[in-house]
Amino acid sequence: MACLIAAPSSGSGKTLLSLSLAALARRRGLRIQPFKVGPDYLDPQLLTRVSGQPCRNLDTLLCGPEWVRRSFHWHGSRADLCLVEGVMGLFDGRGPTSAGSSAEVADLLDLPVVLVVEASRQAGSIAALVRGFRDHGPPPVRLAGVVLNRVASDRHRALLREALDAVAVPLLGILPVSPALELPSRHLGLLPPQEVNDLDAREAAWAALAEHHLDLERLWPLLSPPAALPQQQDPIRWCLTPVATDSAGDALKGAPLPLAIASDAAFHFRYPEATELLGALGLEARAWSPLADEPLPAGCRAVVLPGGYPELHAPALAAAHRSLGALRQAAAAGVPLVAECGGLLLLGRSLEDQQGRRHGMAGLLPFSARRGSLSLGYREAVGERDGLLVRRGERLVGHEFHRWQLTDDPEMSRDVASCDRLWQLEGWGNPRRAEGWTSGTMHASWLHLHWAGCPKIPRRLAAAAVRAAPLTLRPVS
Repeated sequence: MACLIAAPSSGSGKTLLSLSLAALARRRGLRIQPFKVGPDYLDPQLLTRVSGQPCRNLDTLLCGPEWVRRSFHWHGSRADLCLVEGVMGLFDGRGPTSAGSSAEVADLLDLPVVLVVEASRQAGSIAALVRGFRDHGPPPVRLAGVVLNRVASDRHRALLREALDAVAVPLLGILPVSPALELPSRHLGLLPPQEVNDLDAREAAWAALAEHHLDLERLWPLLSPPAALPQQQDPIRWCLTPVATDSAGDALKGAPLPLAIASDAAFHFRYPEATELLGALGLEARAWSPLADEPLPAGCRAVVLPGGYPELHAPALAAAHRSLGALRQAAAAGVPLVAECGGLLLLGRSLEDQQGRRHGMAGLLPFSARRGSLSLGYREAVGERDGLLVRRGERLVGHEFHRWQLTDDPEMSRDVASCDRLWQLEGWGNPRRAEGWTSGTMHASWLHLHWAGCPKIPRRLAAAAVRAAPLTLRPVS
């Protein structure tokens, strides 16, 4: 059975260990399937690149325990090796609870835990820390061993070994201090792989790190894949099966209908299940780059703007006249438009970049965006009214993670989209507030949803795409 790689806190080395094992496995010609606990997009992108397999998120809050179990066994059982990278600290979940935590997922899937500990500023105290994580619960944890990170000298190594011997916890590896092994990051997390210039060299270094500094005789068996479930079913098909309402009907049984998904350095936060669900419903996802000022694909029946980093590319997006003009035409023509987080920023009147300079955007929604404080955490959303994807009174769980804030623009007309507020959001320690915009053809929000946890959403988008006329664009000067 696979193991879950966890830590006492973020920044301890979970991702470094996961990438190192994935890089070594691939260099040895083995197919390794990575998973990531929680809603994160950036760690999975790196794990996807290094392993060569799409990393799958295991989030019990966004998708539910049954989806997590089915996805893990379906994808994991098809690989030679399998690993699960945890999120934050081992017991960190929603608010002060362990709901959605790495420990909860390890308990759900019956996975042993490998604890990565940042050991640079401790010696004997590590025994108390490891004992605490081993014995804390619920949920209970099966601690398979510890990997120590950022160990600087032979003397330090000897001190740590002796301390761990006292608590009878296996030592599975000792990673040295090395600036070359540090993972580059910025305000929302790690750099995406397409922005890491020396990624090939880093992959080689990660593989060498695993080969020379880990106890592979003990670790490799912990990466054995899970068994297939009895009468196992593709989780995409499974999550669509129980949805009996809002069916798109027989109209999607013919040729696939084209759907444009923004895909470039500014917009790349999406789960692989989103396009898989759309494909199963008869929609063909076509990549489209606003950053390259591409027009929307001819004849597209819907547009999806995922999250990403538009604030880093605001000048180029403001100059993308063909792309912005195509968005305005699509909205005016009633083509369904879905925007999440960074995708939402493209639809406002203006967007401030990191230097505070203001840049014009599509002007479809009445707000301006500027840098603000961090908004982070799971949110419960309650629909305010019937719209493109959400119905009045429906409850969904999503995740919010951004540093930009919106300011209403009362001078701007809403005539293009005629949108109303989408839903009420509430999260632990956060007051209830109205958020997002919706209409019969638009859904725009800060909130990230995992569509495997709410399959009515892609079904409704598919149904709207069937009703929409194929987009015909006029030339944009």
